[in-house]
Amino acid sequence: MFVSEKYKMLKIYVSEDSKYKGKSLYHSIVIKLKDMCIDGVTVTRGIEGYGKGKKVHNAKILDLSSSLPIIVEAVDTESNILKVLPSIKEMVTDGKIITLDVDLIL
Repeated sequence: MFVSEKYKMLKIYVSEDSKYKGKSLYHSIVIKLKDMCIDGVTVTRGIEGYGKGKKVHNAKILDLSSSLPIIVEAVDTESNILKVLPSIKEMVTDGKIITLDVDLIL
């Protein structure tokens, strides 16, 4: 069953070692989204990737890198996602923030 209201996905790409006020950025984003009543959030740790500097970071058994890519995703109504964007933009100074229109299927 499709939901008639407009929904958006918020995707935030950051580095695992990025900080916000001394704490991990991705965790700070999760807490901010929770405090702003976003329905749910998922954090995914990438096994390989690169960013603006084009340096490849990867997870190997003997290499416990703390610079791996992190993706924070949230899906909520368009109005709720747009409401949190200013706060997220202020937090993410080195990363990418994207929104996508999505169809919510229950």
